[in-house]
Amino acid sequence: MSIAMIGPEAEDKLDWIALTDAIEAGHALPRAEIGDTFLYRGKDTLLSRAAWIDGLGSLVKTATIHPGNPARGKPMVNGGVNLYDDETGELSAIVDFHLVTKWKTAGDSLLAARKLARKDSETILIVGAGTVGRSLREAYGALFPKASFLVWNRSPEPAAQLAEHYGHTTPMTDLRAAVAEADIVTCATMTDRPLIEGAWLKPGQHLDLIGAYRPDMREADDEVLKRARIFLDSRDTVLGHIGELKIPLEQGVISETDVVADYYDLPGGEFARQGEDEITLFKNGGGAHLDLMVARYILNAVQGR
Repeated sequence: MSIAMIGPEAEDKLDWIALTDAIEAGHALPRAEIGDTFLYRGKDTLLSRAAWIDGLGSLVKTATIHPGNPARGKPMVNGGVNLYDDETGELSAIVDFHLVTKWKTAGDSLLAARKLARKDSETILIVGAGTVGRSLREAYGALFPKASFLVWNRSPEPAAQLAEHYGHTTPMTDLRAAVAEADIVTCATMTDRPLIEGAWLKPGQHLDLIGAYRPDMREADDEVLKRARIFLDSRDTVLGHIGELKIPLEQGVISETDVVADYYDLPGGEFARQGEDEITLFKNGGGAHLDLMVARYILNAVQGR
């Protein structure tokens, strides 16, 4: 069995909307078996994630997250992805880590936006102008091609650079004012203290939270969680692991019953907006099962399937 070596050049064969279709289809298969290992050294993280989905295969993705790397001129997140055949267990492909991560992270949020954001959304705010912020500009631009974009970053220069690169994007310096303008707010920051305040939100908004991945990290305050209907990509990889939900759950701010649905509820129709004025919140927690769905989509796209 030949092993496919897939690098960043495969991006020309990929499509954001088709990717979200693949992620949704993956959640109609038997529930994934997943196993995560987290190791920490100060702010540095070694994260190994494995998943097996009957009918799709298995995957192991290892990521190293070193927040000090940008100052060294190196990517903050690195790692490797191995994709295995479902029937034989043989190695099917070694897929570029950054390619899988880009399309998994933004695609995860994009599927939620397809289900939860108002179809008439006209203004999209990106909070965080790093690598993920750029991916979000591409992904949301594919779903809302007529939307205008705003971008806010703690340091203004990266926001200005992102806006100049993509066009139809305006850098913002006042986060509260930017949130007030937006129909969709998507956050991809490295903050461990909430940036988004519930008092800023308006009826009908969709809030997409990506950045927090550790037990001590949050991007939104308690009031956000109280005002919004809460959706997750996976209860298994978010509730007990990521501070965005873990901390308010432990403090009694919310309960697990406040989580309306995750992606495994898509076939039953629970993962949906109910009214034009409700505020929806989606926590993008990632997970190896999503990496598996995305890596399999990438391999199929490269092979013309």
